[in-house]
Amino acid sequence: MKPKVVFVCQECGAQAPKWVGRCNECGAWNSLVEERAAEPSVAAAAVNRYARLGAGGGAKLYAEVELTDAARLSTGIGEFDRVLGGGIVPGSLVLLGGEPGIGKSTLLLQAAAHFARSFGPVLYASGEESEHQIKSRGDRLGIGEAPLYLLSETCIERILEEIARVKPSLVVIDSVQTVFSMKFQSAPGSIGQVREAATQFLFASKGQNIPTILVGHVTKDGALAGPKVLEHVVDTVLYFEGERHHAHRVVRAVKNRYGAVSELGVFEMTGEGLRPIPNPSKLFLSERAAGTPGSAVLCCVEGSRPMLVEVQALVSTSTYGNARRMSIGIDQNRVSLLLAVLEKRAGLSLAGDDVYVNIAGGMSIDEPAADLSVVAAIASSVRNRSLSPSTAIFGEVGLSGEIRGTPQAALRVREAAQMGFTRVIMPAANADGLQIAGCDLVGVRTVGEALDQVIA
Repeated sequence: MKPKVVFVCQECGAQAPKWVGRCNECGAWNSLVEERAAEPSVAAAAVNRYARLGAGGGAKLYAEVELTDAARLSTGIGEFDRVLGGGIVPGSLVLLGGEPGIGKSTLLLQAAAHFARSFGPVLYASGEESEHQIKSRGDRLGIGEAPLYLLSETCIERILEEIARVKPSLVVIDSVQTVFSMKFQSAPGSIGQVREAATQFLFASKGQNIPTILVGHVTKDGALAGPKVLEHVVDTVLYFEGERHHAHRVVRAVKNRYGAVSELGVFEMTGEGLRPIPNPSKLFLSERAAGTPGSAVLCCVEGSRPMLVEVQALVSTSTYGNARRMSIGIDQNRVSLLLAVLEKRAGLSLAGDDVYVNIAGGMSIDEPAADLSVVAAIASSVRNRSLSPSTAIFGEVGLSGEIRGTPQAALRVREAAQMGFTRVIMPAANADGLQIAGCDLVGVRTVGEALDQVIA
């Protein structure tokens, strides 16, 4: 009998009996791919397998459940441990995504080698590189002798057999889009294959209490490729970010069942691999030119880490009829909103000027506390007057021109004081009752008051 063919959307997983240009469920164009439906016997076996695995004891009373604190296992890389919430939790499933060539395999190979020396054998399964390619990278990174097992394999069943044979303390799968199950006829990377791979590795990780790290590809929009269920299944989702023209890389946590969300780890790409940067504020301010109009220092917080970054603004007379608004590292819509507040509440005429805003060093900032530093940098460029090099700024700007309080103000001020800043412009709501030795805290309530303090 001819096998049944279905068309599966690679964005949402919806099925259709025939090919259509646009998915009826999610509206994505040209996302349907032909796949063979699973045989009834195979589907029944899969259901029975899942049922057997999920079978457990009866319901327990909430008060009778005993808590056991799982010890964190350090990867040997402090910045990576920070993003994970203090280390890898036994039995956890971690998904690491990022652009091609950003350094995912390099980071995980370094972490796997450190982990193997401390906790026992590690299985590194790669579907994209051979053992010789991985070994050549390891020699460049100076890994040396470590109980690290390399496996060049794309079949899930064979990878699971090696896990049962080696009994590793950590498993790395590079990548989840390249592996396939022999139970499905579809190509690796399809919706069915990615879902099956994530489910199989989830069962292996939880059932054998082995921490597993999956490498995920990203789409051209920067989102993780594959079905959304992939991010729901795993315990932790990490994004590896960075500009190709900058040496530093950032690992950001967007989901973590065992730690803080939006935690940040900063690395520097070198010839010997990724080097952790424990003091990112020093890195981002190292090339700051003091006394230049249009430059302001922002006290931001990513997760539980305070950082100082430079906000740059350039305002120039527009040559053409329509003024241009461009921003790098910060939401352009937010910049347009702040420009409107400056015109309406502070009396700055910017309608005929080109405005460019940049977060120096390739960082991306999305918290509202960056508003006041952007406003100060733009006003400094308009008036062509530089800010004091020992002044740091943070605060949220409202549409009526008020300066709203921001969370973790004390953490921001302490970081500024440690970096040698002696004056901090901040919301008055945060400045009340806050005292930091050697640092003058100036609380402001409106945009006009803030500009008077910033640009004397």
